Amino acid sequence: MKGRIALVKGDITRIQADAIVNAANPNLLGGGGVDGAIHAAAGPELREYCRTCGGARPGEAKISPGFRLPAKYIIHAVGPRWQGGHRGEAEILRQAYLNSLRLASEHGIKTIAFPNISTGIYGYPKEEAARIAISTVKEYLENHPEIERVIFVTYDDENYRIYKRLLGDEAEEAG
Repeated sequence: MKGRIALVKGDITRIQADAIVNAANPNLLGGGGVDGAIHAAAGPELREYCRTCGGARPGEAKISPGFRLPAKYIIHAVGPRWQGGHRGEAEILRQAYLNSLRLASEHGIKTIAFPNISTGIYGYPKEEAARIAISTVKEYLENHPEIERVIFVTYDDENYRIYKRLLGDEAEEAG
């Protein structure tokens, strides 16, 4: 995996990648945190486009143009709200990452950047979410050479430290 996984602490809206993933709300129309930042940076065209997408259920992902972002595409992944861990949250989160990666493969995306899905307002425990994200990505990359690079983009110090520890020397630091 060395060379195919990178870790960045920063603003996902500034990442140079074919696609960035949005930790989206089910209506796909913007919200707070990463979702709000991506909608603001992409411009009003994103909201207008997302109005035509019909929303998405937790675990699903949909793709849109990147509009004013450096990324060509935005993949909108809806993660689960944390409800104590006994309502299938882990599998829903895994599906959000997996469905994002599948869309990337289907659209010829070679580089994709992920935020920390569900760990903000949705309350998913950060360490558990990071373990799911990393294991899902590694498993997918083993059988999908078309995706050349996955970048985990953390905004806060806590998530950055968690990912750095869990990835060890498997990820290069970028940005």
